[in-house]
Formats: sequence, structure tokens, C-alpha cells
Amino acid sequence: MANQIQIFDTTLRDGEQAPGYSMNLEEKVRLARQLEILKVNVIEAGFAIASPGDSAAIEAVSDLIKECTVASLSRSLKKDIDASWKALRSAVKPRIHTFIATSDIHMEYKLKMQPEDVLQQAASMVAYARNLCPEVEFSAEDASRSSQEFLYRIFEAVIDAGARIINIPDTVGYTTPKEFGALIRGIRNNVPNIDKAVISVHCHNDLGLAVANTLEAVREGAVQLECTVNGIGERAGNAALEELIMSLKTRRDQYNVDFSIDTTRIHKTSRLLSTITGVLVQPNKAIVGANAFAHEAGIHQHGMMAHASTYEIMTPESIGLHRNTMVLGKHSGRHAFVERMKELGYTTEKSVMDEVFAQFKDLADRKKTVTDRDLEALMDTRSTLMIPTYILNQYVVNSGNTITATAAVILTKDKKNYEDVSTGDGPVDAAFNAIERITGISFTLEEYVIHAVTEGKDAQGEVSVRVSRDGKTYKGRGVSTDVIGASIKAYLFAVNNMIHEEKYETEH
Repeated sequence: MANQIQIFDTTLRDGEQAPGYSMNLEEKVRLARQLEILKVNVIEAGFAIASPGDSAAIEAVSDLIKECTVASLSRSLKKDIDASWKALRSAVKPRIHTFIATSDIHMEYKLKMQPEDVLQQAASMVAYARNLCPEVEFSAEDASRSSQEFLYRIFEAVIDAGARIINIPDTVGYTTPKEFGALIRGIRNNVPNIDKAVISVHCHNDLGLAVANTLEAVREGAVQLECTVNGIGERAGNAALEELIMSLKTRRDQYNVDFSIDTTRIHKTSRLLSTITGVLVQPNKAIVGANAFAHEAGIHQHGMMAHASTYEIMTPESIGLHRNTMVLGKHSGRHAFVERMKELGYTTEKSVMDEVFAQFKDLADRKKTVTDRDLEALMDTRSTLMIPTYILNQYVVNSGNTITATAAVILTKDKKNYEDVSTGDGPVDAAFNAIERITGISFTLEEYVIHAVTEGKDAQGEVSVRVSRDGKTYKGRGVSTDVIGASIKAYLFAVNNMIHEEKYETEH
């Protein structure tokens, strides 16, 4: 009988810690909702003690998620554990995830503690957490560089103290598959009470071996796999959820395990993360990269036409990527639109669907055909929780190689229109300057990225911006067939994000 693998997704915690991947509360909630649809088993929603924002996000995810376990990370300290429990209390299935470093180098230089003191603190803090929360996970940070004998002892102690999941992290991505497999096997064979706990692994990708190490751990009895969407995370990232799952699915003959993940939601989840963070997946990324199912070489194309399995070991449809997309146009009705959105995985309240349908009709008037990717862009770049303070009413831009770029922008706030005109180094700069004059809010533009949503001259442009102000960073996204319009929407999204976050912080 096949083992049931548990997927522990830490995109909202470890993934979000990576530079450029920070998410606000609304974005974390959107991604958590998608992870629940993807059917991960555990969502690590954050590190509660790290900041009020992290704690609030864990609370919001705990309130929303009903089908998955929600976890909060904690050091082996009472104040951390208390903060985690406070944030998790409303969760249907809460879990406190506590950790302490166990390698000689970490204990000596970071903790400045003796091994016996580390063992005692780990056991006492697990017991403390277990008195608060029905489920506790313990991680031995830097386990892959720790003394195996010490690991056996500390795992036995924390299991006795109430931990029901013990996690073996390759924290710095140092180990190799053969070594890591032997480590897991040693723990399984030398921890007397291991039958009372689930073995979990958490691998980093510093040497590009995170997925390989995790798969080797599966062979040796690991049941919980910690990973992130698109493999994001500290430094070179974590084991990529999509690569692990499709490896287990495609090579079931090698691993013989089952899992709950709905693989047809993988592509959409990957796209949503890219949309939220503004960081695109590299084209040659396994499973979800743009070239993952593309074939250019003539011999490959010939083989594909003869039989897809000649060069494809999995189908695009298996990850939710449709080869033949249904094309909608300006004559399509609301029913066809709603049905297509449901097929793409969007089920939401009527008011939201009405709003996006109106945007679809406007887009259909400007494009000959509207593709699935156009529809996804319309949905994914809208704000689901944030009520915008400023709404774009209209804009006019004049630019050329012999004149100074000028932009006139009208924004609506509280049903009143506000207009201003500004110049700039180009049409985008002029429009941004006009927005700053209207709102009185100025930013430093840290990043500006634009790419085409689909092919063709009438393709929508998707713009992502990252801006900073007073040491804080805000992101914005916008789509339009007019790249200036998409840029304005993205910048205005960032303005509204800042206002929304400042209002939330004031109220809490």
C-alpha cells in the first residue's frame, strides 16, 4: 500500500523571506486561498514574532482557511510560542512549528549554548507549546551538519515532550542525496520513539539539489515534504513544490506514494505567485517555465506530431495548462464568460465576476480575441480585499522625440475627481509625476517590469512596479492593451497599497 505524502507549503514564510518576494496581508490571503484550492496539507503562514504584519497575516489566514493545517514558525522561546498561538487560535487546524539550531557551528557561534542546554530548551519549549496547541512540529535547524548522535537524542526528547512532527532541514543546502538519505535512515532506525512522530524534511537549493535530496528522503521514509511554489525562498530557494509533485506523479514506479495535491492547479498557482510578487519564472524552469512544453527543434516537432509522448513525459493539461484555449470576443455573453472563468479555476462572488466581466467587455472592444491568459491577467491583477482610495478616471499623454512628455491624469477619490498635469523624461515618468502631484505621495521607483500577456500587436501589456518610501517597499500591477495605461494602473495600485497598509497599521 502506498504511503500518503503530506505537503507542507512554506511559500508564505520561507519563500516570502527572500529579497523581492515580500507580500502584504492581502496578497498572503490571496495566495493562501489558492494553496487551499491546490490542496496542500499544511500552510506555514508566517513567523508571528517577526513583525505585527506577519502576525496579522497568520491571523487572517487562520480565519480564512478551513481545509488545511495552518502553522506559525517560532524559535524555542516562550515569547515566540505565545505570539504564534495568539495568531493561530482561530485556525480550524493550528500547528506551532518551533525550532532550535543543533549543529556545532550554530550552537557555538549563534546560540552560544552547550549541546545539553540546547536539548533541554528544545524539549521544554515543545512541552510548553503542546500545552497551548494540539499539534507541535519541531525542527533541528542545520540538521544536515549536526552530529547524528545528538540528533537522535534531541528528537527522542522532543517526541517525549509532545512533538508529533520532527523536521530534518538541510538549512544551508549542503548535503547530497546519498548523505541525506542515510541521515533519514539513521534517524528512523536510531530514535526509539520515532513511531510516534511523522518524519519531515526541508531542503534548500544552494547546490541545486533540494528536490533530489527531498526525493531521496521519501525513499527513506520521510512523509512530510516542506517546499515552496516556484522554489522561492532564502538564498537559492527551497525545494520546488511543482517539481516534487510532478516527479512523484510521473515516476510513481520509483516512489509509490500518494498525495492530495490537485496537479491541474499547479500552473495557475505558479502564475498567481508571479503576479503577486512581480517576479517572473525563468523560461526554462521545470514544470512551470514558459518553455517547459515548447518544442522548437525540427526533430522534436516531428516526434510530437507523431505522438506526444516522444518528447513529453507529462501533459500540459496535467498541470492545468490548456493547449487549446476557448477564445472569447465582444459578442460573447456573460454566461460563456462565467463558465470559462470557472474552467480556469475562478469561483468568486457575483459582484467580483460582474466587475471583471465589464473589464472583459472593454478589453474585447479593443482586441479581436480574448484568450485565457488575458482573462487570468484581468482577474489576477485586481485587488480582492483592498478598497482603493484612488481610482483611475482618465488620462491623456503627449510624447515624442521632439517634445517634452506631458501627462494629464484624472483620479477619483470619494466620488470626487482630482486632476493634474505634469511633465517627465518620458510618458510613463510624466504620468507618475502627475499622480504624485494629485495624491501628495512620492516614491522612489525601484523596479519597473513590462511584458506581453499574449502574442500579437494587440496583446495586453502587464506592468509590475516596486516602489519605496520611508524605508518600506510597495508593489503594484496593472494590465492594459496600452502600456502607458498599464503603467499608470500599476503605480496607482502601489499608492493604494501604501494607503491601505498605513491605515491598517494605524487601526491595529
